[in-house]
Amino acid sequence: MAVAAAAKVQEVREITRIERIGAHSHIRGLGLNDSLEARNVSQGMVGQMSARRAAGIVLQMVKEGRIAGRAVLLAGQPGTGKTAIANALASSLGADTPFTSMAGSEIFSLEMSKTEALTQAIRKSIGVRIKEESEIIEGEVVEVQIERPATGEGNKVGKLILKTTDMETVYDLGGKMIDSILKEKVQSGDVITIDKATGKITRLGRSFTRARDYDATGQQTRFVQCPEGELQKRKEVVHTVTLHEIDVINSRTHGFLALFSGDTGEIKPEVREQINGKVAEWREEGKAEIIPGVLFIDEVHMLDIECFSYLNRALENEMAPIVMMATNRGVTRIRGTNYKSPHGIPLDLLDRLIIVPTTPYEEKELKEILSIRCEEEDCQLSDDALTVLTKIALETSLRYGIQLITTSSLISRKRKAPEVEVEDIKRAYELFFDEGRSVQFLKEYQQEFMFNESSVSDDADMDIN
Repeated sequence: MAVAAAAKVQEVREITRIERIGAHSHIRGLGLNDSLEARNVSQGMVGQMSARRAAGIVLQMVKEGRIAGRAVLLAGQPGTGKTAIANALASSLGADTPFTSMAGSEIFSLEMSKTEALTQAIRKSIGVRIKEESEIIEGEVVEVQIERPATGEGNKVGKLILKTTDMETVYDLGGKMIDSILKEKVQSGDVITIDKATGKITRLGRSFTRARDYDATGQQTRFVQCPEGELQKRKEVVHTVTLHEIDVINSRTHGFLALFSGDTGEIKPEVREQINGKVAEWREEGKAEIIPGVLFIDEVHMLDIECFSYLNRALENEMAPIVMMATNRGVTRIRGTNYKSPHGIPLDLLDRLIIVPTTPYEEKELKEILSIRCEEEDCQLSDDALTVLTKIALETSLRYGIQLITTSSLISRKRKAPEVEVEDIKRAYELFFDEGRSVQFLKEYQQEFMFNESSVSDDADMDIN
């Protein structure tokens, strides 16, 4: 019985470690060296050397804050790594630089106007680094005295003795401070900071003078030096927020709780104008700094003419991020009009874009990508199976090849094989059709399907968005 219980616990522990694997979860960065040259295989990225180098230059300009209000278009066939490059750029930017990702069709499904949805996305991509000075008390706790009334009723009273290398002071504690101290479990020998404005207590660690008290410390204990100088100090605190977060907090109808619920609704232009003016004041006074981030719009051909004309104007605004777009369309109709244009984007907007082309992957690059995906999906493939899968991906598409990894892995697991063999790949290939075989199947049996429209011209089909 004990052995069975232990096995169950082990099984539960293994299940809790399972994480969702996304289409681009293997990407860690752009895979560039110090001189912004793309390595062939690095940080999950393979091939597309020219496009990655271009993205590296954009990354450098974003970090230096020089590219606000510019726009980049990633254009290429489906499955050439456009979204992967955008995700890699986001990973390389770091946590401080805002990155907003959206699909072109998203703006039609939100309960607000299209231009408001775009405005919110743009303002989510602009960060404001706000600097403020606060007074803090920092020192080592010599003693904490908290007296509770014997009856259990009434206010608690207490004293806190703090010291630095130069001085020592006794502080009388109120009820809120006593609760904070009890909550943080502050004891003598701790080095703490107290924010005078908010009363927030932060434990920095244990003093080195208590390092010999082995009985009272655990393995995770952090030892720090006793602070020097005066107990009261002025400290500069830096907060980074986005313009959209400031908009929501200052919008009276929603308030800051809307940040958690996600229901921000439409924000009045007057509120935004006031915020822009205030942020401009802070910049002049040196209190704030604007951080232009990145707005990535995937499937940009799904936007209509109204959105494109709005983007034209928005890119000229001084409060604008870098806008990255991706599309796999050729010459097609601009949504909302009867005119055709390259990539389905109006020519006046195309003129403002830096266009970065992506090219189809070569066979050896496909093999490397599939190998990386096998590692990510924890799937063991034999060398022959990987070669066959690469051939399939070359003849059909990379996405179809990646889809076959997990399916063939499950087939091999069914026959209790240690790794996926060629026969498992073949079985998965027979079970699941790719686009080409699906079209062929429809042509063979088109009369047996309902609403068959094979007589409609190919040109008409191509015009449908």
